[in-house]
Amino acid sequence: MAAKLRKGDKVIVLAGKDKGKQGEITSVSPKAGKAVVADVNVSIRHTRQTQTEQGGRQPKAMPIDLSNLSLMDKNGKATRVGFREEDGKKVRFAKTTGEAI
Repeated sequence: MAAKLRKGDKVIVLAGKDKGKQGEITSVSPKAGKAVVADVNVSIRHTRQTQTEQGGRQPKAMPIDLSNLSLMDKNGKATRVGFREEDGKKVRFAKTTGEAI
C-alpha cells in the first residue's frame, strides 16, 4: 500500500495529549504504523553523564500512531490524502483542495 504520510510532510495531530499541534515528520516506521513528529509527543529522558556528553533531563520526540495524524493542506487545515495518476505517475493529492502534494 502506498504511503499517505512521508518524511518531511507538515501534519496536524488529531487525537491525544498533543491534539491540535502541528509539526513536520522527521521519520516514519511503516511496519509499526508510527511516525516521529518534531516537537510533538515529547517525553523527558534521563541520561547519565559520559565523557563526551552532558547528562540530565533531555527531551525526546516519541513515535505517534499514523492514525492520529493528518496532512495539512496549503490553507493550514487537516485533509485526507488521495491518489491519482498524472502523466503516467501516481501522485498524492489533498482531498480538500484537489491539488497535488
